[in-house]
Amino acid sequence: MSEHLVEVVNLSVAFGQTTVVSDVSFSIAEGETVALVGESGSGKTVTALSIPQLLPYPYASHPQGSIQLAGEELIDGGTTKLLAIRGSEVAMIFQEPMTSLNPLHNIGRQVCEMLVRRGILAKQDVVAKTRELFDLVGLDESVRVDAYPHELSGGQRQRVMIALALAQEPKLLIADEPTTALDVTIQKQILDLLRNLQARLNMALLLISHDLTVVRSLADKICVMNQGKIVEQGDAQQIFEAPQHEYTQQLLAAEFLSPPPEVAGAAVQPVAELEDVQVRYSIGRSWFGKESFNQAVKGVSLQVNAGQTVGVVGESGSGKTTLGMALLRMIKSDGRIVFLGADLTMLPRKALKPVRRELQIVFQDPFGSLSPRMNIAQIVGEGLRIHEPTKTLEQRNAQVAEVLQEVGLDATMLERYPHEFSGGQRQRISIARALILKPKLIVMDEPTSALDVSVQAQIVELLRDVQRKYQVAYLFISHDLKVVRALAHYLLVMKEGRAVEQGIASQIFAAPQDPYTQKLLDAALT
Repeated sequence: MSEHLVEVVNLSVAFGQTTVVSDVSFSIAEGETVALVGESGSGKTVTALSIPQLLPYPYASHPQGSIQLAGEELIDGGTTKLLAIRGSEVAMIFQEPMTSLNPLHNIGRQVCEMLVRRGILAKQDVVAKTRELFDLVGLDESVRVDAYPHELSGGQRQRVMIALALAQEPKLLIADEPTTALDVTIQKQILDLLRNLQARLNMALLLISHDLTVVRSLADKICVMNQGKIVEQGDAQQIFEAPQHEYTQQLLAAEFLSPPPEVAGAAVQPVAELEDVQVRYSIGRSWFGKESFNQAVKGVSLQVNAGQTVGVVGESGSGKTTLGMALLRMIKSDGRIVFLGADLTMLPRKALKPVRRELQIVFQDPFGSLSPRMNIAQIVGEGLRIHEPTKTLEQRNAQVAEVLQEVGLDATMLERYPHEFSGGQRQRISIARALILKPKLIVMDEPTSALDVSVQAQIVELLRDVQRKYQVAYLFISHDLKVVRALAHYLLVMKEGRAVEQGIASQIFAAPQDPYTQKLLDAALT
C-alpha cells in the first residue's frame, strides 16, 4: 500500500474532445495540506473534482491517468464504490455555500441527513450529534438548529458547510475557495478552524485558492497550475521564497501591490461632501402599528476629493455599500450630501437625472450587473443613449470602441455578449460603462473580490491610469485590504454603521488607533 493517502498520477481530463487538464501528478499524505493555485481556468477545480469523480459524466472523461485513495483506484471505480467513499472518505466544501445548501431545509436537517446516512447513529442521537458538530465548527447556541441558510451570515453558512463535510469524519477534505468573498476577520476564523480541525482529526486537506495569503497560511505543499498543467510543485515555503518557474514568479509578484501615487496639491478639490449621513430601513410593524427600523448608517461624515480614492472598509453589515448607495442617491438618507456644490438631498427626482452622468458605479459582480441580452456596444453605450440622445448609433459605437481600448479591450468585441468574456474582462467592461460619460466620481463596490491576484493587479493598474488621466474620484468599497492599500489615499473604517476611524490611508495602515481597525488589519495583512 502507498505511504500517501491520495496519489494522482499522469491525470488528464477531457470535456468532449477538448483536453482541459493534462498529465497532472501529485500526492497527499495523511494530515497534510496541499494547495492547488493558479488563475481561473487553470484546471484547479476540475482536478480536485476528479478525485471523488464528481465531474459530469459522460461529458467529462479521463483519457489517461490514475487516482488512488488509500491504494484503491477511483477512476472507473463504479457507482457503488464511489457512493461509499463520497462523504465518508472524501468530503468537499464548495466555493459558494448559499448555492450549495438547500434553501428549503433548515441547517439541522441537512446535517442530520449526513449523519443518518452513516447508519451508525440512532435517530434519537442525531440531534445531539448535530449540535456537537455545530459546536465543533464554532456555531454557538445563538445559531438555531432549525434556522434556514438565508438567516445566516456568509461566515456562518461556511461553517455549516464544514460541519456537513465533517459529519462522516472523512480522511480527505477538499476545500474549493473556502474564504472567497468573506470578510477578513471571518476569513481568519475559518482558516484557524480548518487548521485546528485538521490537527485534531489528522485529516488531509486539498485547498483550492487564488488567494496567496490563504495558501501561505495553510499549505504544506503547493502545486502551481497553468493552462491545465502543473508547472511547479514543492514545499510551500520554498516556492514562496524561491519560485523557479516564470509563471509562479509572475503569480507571486502580482500579490505585492505598490502604494498609490501621491496626488498633486492643486488637484485636491472636493467633489463630494457627506455630513452626518444616516440611513435606516423599516423592518416591520408591531401589533400596535408602531414601525421598527434598522439603522444601517449612523451619522457618517466624509469628504471625497478629485483625483483621489477613499477606501471604505469594514465587515459585512457595517454599512459600506449602504453609504455608497446613499451617495449615489439610489436609496433615501438623512443628512447632507453635497456633490459639486449642490445638495443632492434637496433636489427633486427629475433634477437628479443630469447629475447622474457625473456619478457612476462599478458593481461587485460584473456578470450579474451586465445584461445577458445586450451586446457590449449596447451595454457600454447605454449611458450615451440616455444622456446624449442626439448622437447617432455610429457616433456612440465609435465612442464605445475608444473607451474599450482605454480599459485594455479590443474594439472588435462590440458585438459580443457578457458570457463570452472572462471575469477580468467583464470587470473591464463594467469600468468602461462607468467611464464613457467622463464622470467626476465612481463608486467601486468590491470590484476585485472574486478575481485572481494577477487580474486584480491588472485592474488596480487600470484604475490608477484612469484616475491619473481624468482626475476622477473613487469611493472604493472592499474587504480586501491589500487592494485598498494599493489604491486608497484616504481611509474610512466602518463598524455597525459608524465611522470608527478615518484619515490618511498610509498613516492608518502604519499605525491604526482604534482597536477594531487594529483587529481588521491584523486579520488581513498577517
